[in-house]
Amino acid sequence: MRTIGRRLALTAFSALTAATVFTGSAQATVFDQGISVHPYGHISEDGTVILSGTYHCEAASPKGAKLQIAAAVIQDGTRLAFGGGEAHCDGQEHEWQATGSLKYTPKVHPGPALAEAQLNEIHFSGLLPRSVDTVAEDRQEIELTTHH
Repeated sequence: MRTIGRRLALTAFSALTAATVFTGSAQATVFDQGISVHPYGHISEDGTVILSGTYHCEAASPKGAKLQIAAAVIQDGTRLAFGGGEAHCDGQEHEWQATGSLKYTPKVHPGPALAEAQLNEIHFSGLLPRSVDTVAEDRQEIELTTHH
């Protein structure tokens, strides 16, 4: 009975800690990791949505984890999510760019939208991802424009 109580207390503490560490406003950071999304995005003639911004990060922890960028556009109830590649973590600020296709989400159009960018730490078990932690996030209103 005593072990169950300890497990429950540890579980509650872990959940509270995770909620405290990973809940925050735009450009929230953990361990000097940060990401931002530019206030504009582009839609090209072929239906490609392009978002960009900057990020900075230190080496992923624990050893073997990888940091990757994820982006999304939300507009009129439609969400288009796409990856932005692996982050190069050396403590310096870097540019990132992510592209997504409107092939299956044709409702995204030029105009106001919500953009999200995340810096995710991916932990592996062998070759397979075991867990993903968001270590930095930015979410803001942007303007999508057509890009020729």
